[in-house]
Amino acid sequence: MPQATLHTSRILLVPLSDDHLEYEVELDADPQVMRYLTGRARTRQEVEVQHRRRLAAAERVPGLGMWVGFTGGEFVGLWMLQPPSRPDQGPVEGQAELGYRLLRRHWRQGLASEGARELVRHGFEDLGLTRIFAETMAVNVASRATMASVGLEYVRTFHLDWDEPLPGSEHGEVEYALTRERWLARTAPPAGRDR
Repeated sequence: MPQATLHTSRILLVPLSDDHLEYEVELDADPQVMRYLTGRARTRQEVEVQHRRRLAAAERVPGLGMWVGFTGGEFVGLWMLQPPSRPDQGPVEGQAELGYRLLRRHWRQGLASEGARELVRHGFEDLGLTRIFAETMAVNVASRATMASVGLEYVRTFHLDWDEPLPGSEHGEVEYALTRERWLARTAPPAGRDR
């Protein structure tokens, strides 16, 4: 199953391709966007390496991958629904990790949540996933709020070994998650209502 093109009321989500490299370069060049990922802007060469990894990740599990978001034809940011990559994240089958990052000029407009909500729907409804999770630094309050706003619930705080720890790393990473069962219970129409 190839990656689907997805739509929300404001966002067009297109599967990542080689045509989108310049958008990734623009996004990763902002140290504020990269604050909780690398702590600094990425060079073009680093982005090119990441781009190849992102495309390869989309080949691992049909339907999963990275999406480029546009509003009114303007690039907004990246969203991902990718298979787990570490043993502590659990089995690859039936699971995906949710992620997102937006250009700074598109922050605080509800776009991160809107795109993430669509990927959660797509993962459970279209792809038949059983669990979607997301991770961020414990100190990344904005990303944690987005996770909670799309229905993911706090699971754990954990610590990873980093070669170059970022400020705040001492507080650890957090995982939020949502199961298909919980998602279906929240999205089902109330019982007893006539239609």
